[in-house]
Amino acid sequence: MSLTREDRNRRIGSVFRVATGNFLEQYDFFVYGIYAAYIGRTFFPTENEFASLMASLGAFAISFLMRPLGAIVLGAYIDRHGRRQGLIVTLALMALGTLTLALTPGYATIGVAAPIIIVLGRLLQGFSAGAELGGVSVYLAEIATPGRRGFYTSWQSGSQQVAVVFAALLGALLSVILSPADMAAWGWRVPLLIGCAIIPIILWLRRSLEETEEFRRMEKAKRTGELLLLLRAQWALVVAGLGLVATTTTLFYFTTIYTPTFGSQALHLDPTSVLGVTVCIGLSNLVWLPVGGSLSDRFGRIPLLVLVPILAIVTAYPALAWLASAPSFGKLLAVELMFSAFFGLYNGAMIPHLTEIIPPQIRTAGFSLAYSLATAIFGGVTPLVSTYLIQVTGSRAAPALWLAAAGAISLVAALASRRYAVPAGRATTPASARPGVARSPRR
Repeated sequence: MSLTREDRNRRIGSVFRVATGNFLEQYDFFVYGIYAAYIGRTFFPTENEFASLMASLGAFAISFLMRPLGAIVLGAYIDRHGRRQGLIVTLALMALGTLTLALTPGYATIGVAAPIIIVLGRLLQGFSAGAELGGVSVYLAEIATPGRRGFYTSWQSGSQQVAVVFAALLGALLSVILSPADMAAWGWRVPLLIGCAIIPIILWLRRSLEETEEFRRMEKAKRTGELLLLLRAQWALVVAGLGLVATTTTLFYFTTIYTPTFGSQALHLDPTSVLGVTVCIGLSNLVWLPVGGSLSDRFGRIPLLVLVPILAIVTAYPALAWLASAPSFGKLLAVELMFSAFFGLYNGAMIPHLTEIIPPQIRTAGFSLAYSLATAIFGGVTPLVSTYLIQVTGSRAAPALWLAAAGAISLVAALASRRYAVPAGRATTPASARPGVARSPRR
């Protein structure tokens, strides 16, 4: 397919506008995890620092329980009313949740109302995020040129990496400028307020998005109930998708959100240096994601979806045990860079594979439900589970058990989903036309 210069520029512009919105959503969402220790002391104060941190991480994890609900409700809305309109709605909801977190007074000021408001704000963010990633992935998949779907969809996760780098750099800068007391008192709120300040710009960019041609052409469900019946008929694909996402979400939250806490709290490394590792991981992910997407375009999705989980299972514990034996900045960076390569290569193949195996009429809802369930079960609780495993086992390498378990589940899911895979080099294959994929339920 030969594109005119005007069409190519239009597609690049669409990728930029949809990715910048995803950047802001994910930036707002990740800031909480990066500053979990400060948030714990502000809203969940106890005499036990471990208990305070666990309460903060628990509030981070509980928001993921709203993701499946957001995936169904907002995903169905997007599949019925359009990709463009849905992406505007999800961004607006995330903005409201972030504003709540940024402006809520601490426990010392308003007492028990403070943690309640924070949890409500996190739940609203989780509801929005439940459909945001699916909405962005589907939009990019549907505007992709033939044979380039993996490369196009890689920028969904790519924009997240920019968000991670930006948040970590801002955190490192604040830690240099502000004293520890100022950082604990109010400095951690600055990244949230910055996110709020740029929301109007991103909303304006998203309003200029065009609807995808594939959505305009496809036969849509007339009512939400009909769409939910279609979704129920594809429950096996949703379960397979859940398993596929397990590795990508666990690796991502371990290497980005949990790294600042793991490095400073468990390994007792300098917090500023640990944030430097987070910056490097975000940049590394940004490189590996389009590489993984492009390789999957050329050679197919399944080879990477099988190879990477095997590598994760085999290497996770030896790598973390080596790091835990004598923690250092160099060792932490080396281990995290290895996991970054796994994440980028795997996610680059997984995202287009998941958009291809789900029928277009329920593509956003089905993708978002699978992704949000996996994130709730695996990714969102990774900081919490990793902290708990270290505490109960006394081993700083214990999180490897969680990473290996996710890899094993994804390996099984990848092998089970081979029958639905699109051949290498093919841009689109209607999911409803492939073997084993049910059509709309009969009335």
